[in-house]
Amino acid sequence: MNMIQLVMLAGGVLVLLVLAYAAFAGPNAAKASQRRLQQVRFRHSESTDAKVESQLKKAIAARKPKKFTKAGSGSRVEALAMRLDRTGKGWTLSQYTYACVGVGLVVAVVLFLRTASLPLSFAIGVAAGAGIPHFIVGRAIKSRTNKFNTKFADAIELLVRGLRSGLPVTETLNVVSQEVPGPVGEEFKGIVERIKIGRTMEESLQETADRLGIPEFNFFCITLAIQRETGGNLAETLSNLGDVLRKRSQMKLKIKAMSSESKASAYIVGALPFIVFMLIWWVNPGYLGGFFTDDRLIVAGIGGLVWMSIGAFIMAKMVSFEI
Repeated sequence: MNMIQLVMLAGGVLVLLVLAYAAFAGPNAAKASQRRLQQVRFRHSESTDAKVESQLKKAIAARKPKKFTKAGSGSRVEALAMRLDRTGKGWTLSQYTYACVGVGLVVAVVLFLRTASLPLSFAIGVAAGAGIPHFIVGRAIKSRTNKFNTKFADAIELLVRGLRSGLPVTETLNVVSQEVPGPVGEEFKGIVERIKIGRTMEESLQETADRLGIPEFNFFCITLAIQRETGGNLAETLSNLGDVLRKRSQMKLKIKAMSSESKASAYIVGALPFIVFMLIWWVNPGYLGGFFTDDRLIVAGIGGLVWMSIGAFIMAKMVSFEI
């Protein structure tokens, strides 16, 4: 059995496993029944808590993405443009495309000059051109999100003080856009500008929430939506939200501190085989050249990569915590 037959066999087994999972992982009847009972309870309940919970579920459902992975995007190109916009760097689609092509060409040319293997250089060049810019954009988004969350609780406190002093909501939003630096001020400035040109506050907030994709800001939008439906003291509601966000941030920091050792161990264990392989191959290509020419070694290498990928995925899930 040659390498092509083995790869086809592995692909067939993988397809069968996916089909089996899709066949047996159907909807849970118990959860569907419980969901219907909750809907009936919300519909006929006179309790204020039940009404608030019902409005919360409606607001969350209305803010779920409808297409692709980015809310409001109608195509993958729009989703990529929205992802670039989240970095706050002003990067465009053309710049991202040039970066992908440039990185891929540089990596492919360097590998071809080192190994003289065109298929290998092309494959690694394509992977590098697609992966490295994507990774950089993801890091930029994460950095901007962290900066936003750091100042967002302070912005809510400023909103609370403005509302308690008698200012309207739109005026307090303008104060936040002027007084709070960084991404928070930029996003609130965009909200205020959209309100000035005739957009409603709900539409302006929802557009920003779709662009950012940050849970903390979604909480803020949902809180305002519930308050407009049920009434009450908006300043007190936002004050409670600010306290919740501060506790959420503290919990994130505690989890990060407690899991830092496990994450470092996972990174080292996952990256060490690849680093050692690349160093040995760079120093003495002939020693590992069989992994690119011998069918048995190619199959063994593919199997090792599959198992290492499974292990890396399991370790990533073990050290990843959602709050």
